[in-house]
This record gives sequence, C-alpha cells and structure tokens, in this order.
Amino acid sequence: MEIVTEATAVSLPACVATIGCFDGVHKGHQFLIEQVYTIAKAEGLASCLITFSRHPRQVLDTDYRPRLLTCLSQKIERFEHTPIDYCVLLPFTKELSMLSAREFMEILHRVYHVQTLFVGYDHHFGHGQDEGFQQYCEYGKELGMRVMHSKALIEDGVSVSSTLIRSCLLEGDIHRANAYLGYNYYLNGRVVDGRKLGRTIGFPTANIQPLCEEKLLPAAGVYAVYVYIGKECYSGMLNIGSCPTVNTDERPASIEVHILNFTGDLYQKLVKVEFLDYIRPEVKFDSVEALTEQLQRDKVTVKKLLNQRG
Repeated sequence: MEIVTEATAVSLPACVATIGCFDGVHKGHQFLIEQVYTIAKAEGLASCLITFSRHPRQVLDTDYRPRLLTCLSQKIERFEHTPIDYCVLLPFTKELSMLSAREFMEILHRVYHVQTLFVGYDHHFGHGQDEGFQQYCEYGKELGMRVMHSKALIEDGVSVSSTLIRSCLLEGDIHRANAYLGYNYYLNGRVVDGRKLGRTIGFPTANIQPLCEEKLLPAAGVYAVYVYIGKECYSGMLNIGSCPTVNTDERPASIEVHILNFTGDLYQKLVKVEFLDYIRPEVKFDSVEALTEQLQRDKVTVKKLLNQRG
C-alpha cells in the first residue's frame, strides 16, 4: 500500500475509493474495504482509502479530545493488512469543512482521480449535512463519477461500528470488542518510571505511558494480556486504574503490567500490549496482604486463560 498526500496526488491513478475516519479499522470497515477492492479489481482500477491526518472534529473544536481506537500510525498499520493499493491522507481544514458536498466530490474526482466513490451506509460529508446518498448520486452524474452505497456489516443483530466497540471497551467487554475489531485491541507505549511498589510485594510492574494520548483505555480493572517487547511475546497481567490499596492520593489512571517469566530492565523501552480477557474490576483492599493474595489468584487465572489460547 502506498501513502498519498496532497503533494503527491498527481501520481495517483484512476481509482475506486471510499472516505472516512476508519477509527479502529474494524470488521465493518474491513467489509467496506473488501467491497471497494472487489469493484476496483472488476473495473481494472486502483483501490483507494481516503482518510484524515487529524480527526475532523478537532479542527472544528480545539477543545475536543477524541477517544481513539487507533491513532494515525496504528490506522495505517491496520490498512497494511488489507489488499488496498493506496491510502490518501487528506489534510482536514476549516476551509475544507465549508465546502459543499458537490465541491468536495469535485476535488475527489479532479485531484485524487476518483472514478467510483463508495459512500458508507451512514456517512455524510460536505457543509450541507442534510444532503444524502441521492444528492451524491446526482452530483456524481454531473461530475462523471459513479457513486455506490456500501452495505453495513451486521453481527449479533447490530451494525458493527466504532461507537459500538468503544462502548464494549468502556464496559470491560474485551471479548466482544475484539470480535467486532477482528483483532485484539492493543496499545503502544513506553515504559516509564513508577512508584516501584509492586516489586515490594513480589509483583514488579512496568508502568506504561501510551504513545498516543488520545488512545481509548478500556474500563478500569485487571486484564490478561500479551506484551510484545521487540520480537518477543510474553504473557502478562495488567491493571488499569489508580491502585487504591496502596495509593492514598488521587491521581490519574495508570497502566501497569506484571510480565510473567520476564526479568530485566524495561525502562524507556517501547512495548505493545494486546488485551485478551477481563479478569475483574479494580478493588480497594483492606490491606496490602489481602491485595497480594488476590494478585496471586489473578496470576493463576491469567496463566490458565492464556494457556488455553496456546
């Protein structure tokens, strides 16, 4: 897959394209991408995804902080798993937001050489949000661009969407979130200095700072995870929360992972964490001893779950 910017758009061949934020690049997006690829192959054209280098709402509202399933680098990484030929990174600006749907479609056709445009079943673009698929088809005929309506992916009686997956993650329902994503939810981070309290009770942890501040964290609690350090994969037990048993002061949620069967210094190293199972919510225990006993039980549970996965 080749990345295309406004400066390199002249090299983009005639294509079949679709446009969107594609947050999560989940199974619903993958279903749409397959439709784009199939039509492009049948028509002898290139296949193309058009997305934004920054969330559009952040440009229109500087106070808005999205809770992303995938930051831009992760999104592109997920695109690499698809058969798509090109990815256009469109710079979203206030000027672009003021364009009508027809003006925007004209840019797609003239600058990015879109011959066939797939419109998501619930997608709207252009300054006039009251316009819809019928108007897009009319504009397409005027511009010489074919406009097609994509089909939605329905699973468990619901349409797979980024909003649905966020809801699952915030409820700690990792199994459903991963099922709708089509892969394990993950975050990339750097190991930073922590309070080092875990090592005093036999559970040393790596304190992880996400590389993307806007990355959505799942619900507070304990999780079974895979931890990737370079090319090596380890089993881990991760906690999201404030660690109330040992922390008396209020502080933002931390991400701490106890890596099974690992010894060594991880400070400042980059790691990737995949969420596999939700074990339990975060609890304030009456004593550090009670916390330690629970962590021992959690460790047994995590080992059993991850061993079942092979």
